[in-house]
Amino acid sequence: MSLYTAAKTILSAIFYPLYRIRVIGKENVPKHGPVIICSNHISNFDPPVIGITSPRDIYFMAKGELFERVFLRKLLRAIHAFPVKRGMKDRNALRQGLQILEDGKTLGLFPEGTRSKTGTLGKPMAGAGFFALRSNAAIVPCAIIGPYKPGKKLTVIYGEPMDMEAHRSAKTNAKDAADAIMVEIGKLIENYNPQHASLDK
Repeated sequence: MSLYTAAKTILSAIFYPLYRIRVIGKENVPKHGPVIICSNHISNFDPPVIGITSPRDIYFMAKGELFERVFLRKLLRAIHAFPVKRGMKDRNALRQGLQILEDGKTLGLFPEGTRSKTGTLGKPMAGAGFFALRSNAAIVPCAIIGPYKPGKKLTVIYGEPMDMEAHRSAKTNAKDAADAIMVEIGKLIENYNPQHASLDK
């Protein structure tokens, strides 16, 4: 068993009952080929929650400072994290993200770039649009809804893959493409109705 699989198993055993996690639309994540899962960002726990609810292994960017210690660097890489220098254009991180997609794997992104302190959607950075336009990956919008409080329900919704071909053909700029992705994330949040949500663990 890989460290990634072991971590996913352990975190699932903790997080699912602790936050009463409900997963909707897991079938919308393509089983094969490159995928970018784009989610809103409300907590430091968002990456592991998406990691345990997604049917596919996910690669996430993590702030470069975390990779300065040898042990932590090895651990993060083992669970599919790679470094990014925040506050600047990190070409190495961009290249690594594109390589992950070229290899047919799944990249997890938070278009806002930072956590929302109020829980409302913020404006996206251009990064998600860059990866969406520079790859042939399926773009799956994702919404995390609910408080991270023990005993309270936390819902993770995976929307249907977006059709980005029109944006690619029109050579839409990265910021506008990121805006389009955020609109779909916003729709998931706006249309969510807990009374009619099905459970899909």
